[in-house]
Amino acid sequence: MGITQIKEWYKRFKDGRTTVESEPRSGRPSTCRNDQVIAKVNAMVMRDRRVTIREIAEEVGISTFSAHSIMTKDLAMKRVVAKFVPKLLTVEQKELRVEVSQDMLDSTNSDPDFMNTIITGDESCVYGYDPETKSQSSQWKHSTSPRPKKARQVRSNVNMMLTVFFDSRGVVHHEYAPQGQTITKEYYRDVLRRLCDAVRRKRPELWSTGN
Repeated sequence: MGITQIKEWYKRFKDGRTTVESEPRSGRPSTCRNDQVIAKVNAMVMRDRRVTIREIAEEVGISTFSAHSIMTKDLAMKRVVAKFVPKLLTVEQKELRVEVSQDMLDSTNSDPDFMNTIITGDESCVYGYDPETKSQSSQWKHSTSPRPKKARQVRSNVNMMLTVFFDSRGVVHHEYAPQGQTITKEYYRDVLRRLCDAVRRKRPELWSTGN
C-alpha cells in the first residue's frame, strides 16, 4: 500500500471503523465478471497462452481492468516469462527419464548402498588463469629499493570446457578439453576411457565388483 492509502485507513480506524470490507456503492453494479464472460476469457487463454490483457478486453468486449481481474482473481492465473532450458525434450524422452529415475529409486530402496556406486558427470565452460605464486614473484632487493608490484589475478580471455566426474566421495576424474576441440562421439569415447582408468586406480572396489 502507498503512504496515502495507509494514512486514509489509519484515519478510518481512528474514527471507529472496525472492518476492512468495501462499503456499498451507489450506481449500477458491474456485470462484466459473470460466469459467461469468465468462461469466454478462459477459453481464449486456453487457445493462446500468450494473449495479452488488451487483446482479451477487445475480443470479449470488457475493460482492461475487468480482464485483468478475471485473469488474476477468478482464474487465479499470472503472466510469467519462459525460462531457458538446455534442451526441450520430446514426450518419449521424458517418459524414458521417468522410467530411469523410478528404477534408481527402486534400487536405492532395495539397496541403501546403491547411491555410493554411482559416478556421474557434468560439464562447464571455465576461464583459464595463469596465476603466479608468491614464491615465483619474489626477488632480491636493497633496503632502499622500492618493493616490486604485481597485478591481482585477472580473468583471462581463454575459455575452455571442463569435464568432471564424481561420486559420493568426491571427484574421480576431471579434464579440460583442448582449445578448439569439437565435442564428437570419438572425443567423448576417449574421455570415458580415461574415466575408466581413473575408476580402476581410485575406486578399485567398484572396478573389481563391476558396478
